[in-house]
Amino acid sequence: MTSKEVIEWNEEQVKEMQDKLLAWYDQEKRLLPWRENKDPYRIWVSEIMLQQTQVVTVIPYFHRFLEWFPTIKDLAEADEDKLLKAWEGLGYYSRVRNMQEAAKTIVEKFDGKMPDNLKDLLSLKGIGPYTAGAIASIAFDLPEPAVDGNVMRVYSRLFCIEDDIADPKSRKIFEQKVRETISHDRPGDFNQALMDLGATICTPTSPKIEIDPLKDLYEAHKQGRLEEFPVKKKKIKTVPMYYVALAIQNEKGEYLLRKRPSDGLLADMWTFPLLEVSKAAYEEMVKDWKNYQLDTKEPTLFDFVADETASLLTGCFLAKLVDKQPKIVWQKQPIGEATHIFSHRKWHLLLASGFEKDQEKILLEESDVWASKTDFDDFVFPKPQQKMVAILNKKGINSAT
Repeated sequence: MTSKEVIEWNEEQVKEMQDKLLAWYDQEKRLLPWRENKDPYRIWVSEIMLQQTQVVTVIPYFHRFLEWFPTIKDLAEADEDKLLKAWEGLGYYSRVRNMQEAAKTIVEKFDGKMPDNLKDLLSLKGIGPYTAGAIASIAFDLPEPAVDGNVMRVYSRLFCIEDDIADPKSRKIFEQKVRETISHDRPGDFNQALMDLGATICTPTSPKIEIDPLKDLYEAHKQGRLEEFPVKKKKIKTVPMYYVALAIQNEKGEYLLRKRPSDGLLADMWTFPLLEVSKAAYEEMVKDWKNYQLDTKEPTLFDFVADETASLLTGCFLAKLVDKQPKIVWQKQPIGEATHIFSHRKWHLLLASGFEKDQEKILLEESDVWASKTDFDDFVFPKPQQKMVAILNKKGINSAT
């Protein structure tokens, strides 16, 4: 059914749904640290972290974040490097930057206290309808919808809503249905019950309908069409990007790190220098590397190290490295490969390892620094860099000596 044909419930059906859902929640709710009280700051932090991130991953980050920044004022005044370090590994770093901007606004305009109405909550950077609804309902007992993917899935099955949930315009339809059915006595618990139901029972595939408290209310179930909902268009394909990552060491065994620009993807974070290559070049490098592995039973470090005649070699991998950094003694083959998926991009990374030649110092860029592995914890590394460091650790490459 389209939005124009959505089923309408009477008051008795609404009451039945509320009672069944809240009774189930009282028995089965997940015990989560941000549910220990109704502190709006804790709720805000948790909801932002939970965007694009699973609950089990968020919990330790949540504890550390509250330990480092226990109040909104602390968040507003936090050093950016420490802030990014607290978020390291969660990804989507614009989330925490927006949180800090919002915290500054709260301190300046609201005396350091979270606004207790929807309009002011929505005025804060990074807080959209879902997060505002969650804070308003859970912290302040306001009957506001908090519509995320879990809620849209539940409601699309309850009412056979055939509008595409990936279309931003569809959100209004779901928000309206939640407004019509939300408990005014326990709005926060109602919204959290929907979140838990969608996450654990009314799942995207193989929903556990036999133990679902709302099983008798799903119109989609009555029609034998449960798994046809929600309706969702295909995801936008990720754009592949291909890089050779340069793990370069100096005579002290320190690694060259490069800070990314202050805007764009992974802003102000640190990685090894990245050399972008074409798909064809990357695939040729990987093919050569795989063939080398097949032909060499137990390669040692010395099998890899290129000598002074490296520039005469024709291998695609080594030739590109020598062209990029002629003052480096490069290992002849990659030491590992990693991939990482962002929202609309997929990075393919081949990790190269090399050492500064004796008496020849490479010319550093303004954003470059040398850092020992023991100091890596002082830098904010995005996930791709963490994966590359894991390769180094696995290979046991710790120093140039």
